[in-house]
Amino acid sequence: MAKTDWKSEAKTLKKKVRKLKARIMGEEIGAAVAAVPAKKAKAVSPLAPKDGFPALPVIAGVEFAAVEAGVRYQNRKDVMLVRLAPDTAMAGVFTRSSTRSGCVRDCQAKLAMKVPAGAGAAIIVNSGNSNAFTGKVGDAAVVAVTGGVAEALGIPGSRVFSSSTGVIGEPLPYEKITAKISDLVADLREDAIEMAAHAMMTTDTFPKGAAAVVQGEGGEIRIAGIAKGSGMIAPDMATMLVYIFTDAKISAAALQKMLSRNVDATFNSITVDSDTSTSDTLLVAATGQSAAAEVKGPVAKAFEAALRGVMITLAHQVIRDGEGATKFVEIRVTGAKDDSDAAKVAFAVANSPLVKTAIAGQDPNWGRIVAAVGKSGAEADRDRLTIRFGDILVAEKGWRNPDYREEDGAAYMLGEELVIGVDLGLGRGKRSVWTCDLTNRYVEINADYRS
Repeated sequence: MAKTDWKSEAKTLKKKVRKLKARIMGEEIGAAVAAVPAKKAKAVSPLAPKDGFPALPVIAGVEFAAVEAGVRYQNRKDVMLVRLAPDTAMAGVFTRSSTRSGCVRDCQAKLAMKVPAGAGAAIIVNSGNSNAFTGKVGDAAVVAVTGGVAEALGIPGSRVFSSSTGVIGEPLPYEKITAKISDLVADLREDAIEMAAHAMMTTDTFPKGAAAVVQGEGGEIRIAGIAKGSGMIAPDMATMLVYIFTDAKISAAALQKMLSRNVDATFNSITVDSDTSTSDTLLVAATGQSAAAEVKGPVAKAFEAALRGVMITLAHQVIRDGEGATKFVEIRVTGAKDDSDAAKVAFAVANSPLVKTAIAGQDPNWGRIVAAVGKSGAEADRDRLTIRFGDILVAEKGWRNPDYREEDGAAYMLGEELVIGVDLGLGRGKRSVWTCDLTNRYVEINADYRS
């Protein structure tokens, strides 16, 4: 055969090989794509309250509505409106993030304004888009939404508070919200608080609610609260939105003091993933429509305790709905030099990926707790440190407890609710922090969040 014939045949064979490789590669890619599981349906957290959403008392002077606006989600309610009676006292705390959203900045500014006598108030919330890091366009969206509500309800714009939660950095399609304001106003009713809680949800798997009743002078004082939060949860206010309503007669100043006194031990003591949100908002509204006298004296103490109880219940529900969570965990630190050091240790343990993954794997790896204490920056002494799993003494005096058995620790880790105790043996400082485990599901949820 001529030399040129060999060259021609070689070229032909190479083309055939390339085509065969391409076909094989295509088949492999197709098979791989087919093998990728579809996004998992949103299952309710195994740590959710067994009885579902609680029966919350009607709060005189508060009405709710929710609609489907299609801000990001389809076929579900994603905008809620709350109308509050004239002269409602408002208080709030917010994220301290330097990149906080336009809604947060607007709420902070409005709470500092003088309240016109007899003015009503409102809160409007959307899910699916946080309207954060959206510049002047985001500010304009806040003005458009709050202005539309103010006009529809006949109240000052300075008394309309807004929140947005969801994806960061995308312009809020506020026209979808303003187009639904008339429907929201028409649907307002006092018994729709659960529907409003559903409308706030993003990666949440269940709506969150809590309530309390206090006996005041001359009648009952009722408190009802709702919250959303599942991921991007860490102090400074832990993405989380909370709205608490009461019919108490109380001044805005007194209400703000109570709220500020209790936020650290409640919402600033939870962490899912150590990430602080741009949108965290906690608003408390007191309509003053209870038959009871103004909150003061012993009643004020009882009311504040009840308010704190509602706050801690909602905070715990946020952790119970932590993205992918299967364990509800209290990190209980005692014996620190002071409360500040106790907090450093508690959060170091609660936020440690090594500790959280060990808990997810039901592995009693107490060495990871030792490491977290050591990195916390708090004063610690190896020979004074004590570690417990619930009532099980694991380590003390610089070494593992000689009576500790690994199988006991492993059995304890099988539970859904765990307490990890750390005593530093140095002083009277203490702090409890609540967290959850870190599972594969957390990665799946956050890897797919925008897609």
